[in-house]
Amino acid sequence: MPGKLGRPTKERLAILRNQASQLLWYGKIETTEARAKELKSYVEKLITKAVNTYDDVVEYETVTKDKKGKEVKTTNVKDGPKKLAARRAIMAKTYDLQEIKPFDEKKSDFKKRTGKVQHPLMEKLFNEIAPKYAQRKEEVGQGGGYTRIYLLGQRRGDGAETAIIELV
Repeated sequence: MPGKLGRPTKERLAILRNQASQLLWYGKIETTEARAKELKSYVEKLITKAVNTYDDVVEYETVTKDKKGKEVKTTNVKDGPKKLAARRAIMAKTYDLQEIKPFDEKKSDFKKRTGKVQHPLMEKLFNEIAPKYAQRKEEVGQGGGYTRIYLLGQRRGDGAETAIIELV
């Protein structure tokens, strides 16, 4: 039995999950007006979750011995419980996109830059997007409104109303 967007639930959620991942990764996508409107609330909830928890981190020190037997203290940072729960909830609602190597970058440089990053989309969301919108929330005093929809007109072929949805 088809639901919204003329698709069964599993297909509709897969479309939203895919488009949400693409929107968060690229910042802008072109789709139909109906899908853009559905996607807007879906993505705004994910971003709000990230904005509310992005600064929940726990720092801890570890003491290890190097090759010469000297004790070396290192400070490590890991996610706090709220951020970890939010990260897992967001990962359940998006696909895990991998970074693509630019044509002009050496393979060794690319591996050095992306070697320790397991989930690039989550890193981008929590390290770039969430702090930007948290700062905007403090300055403007407005939470939400992270996306914008531009209507483009009808698509040739089937006459569907097309739109661009982008992060503000």
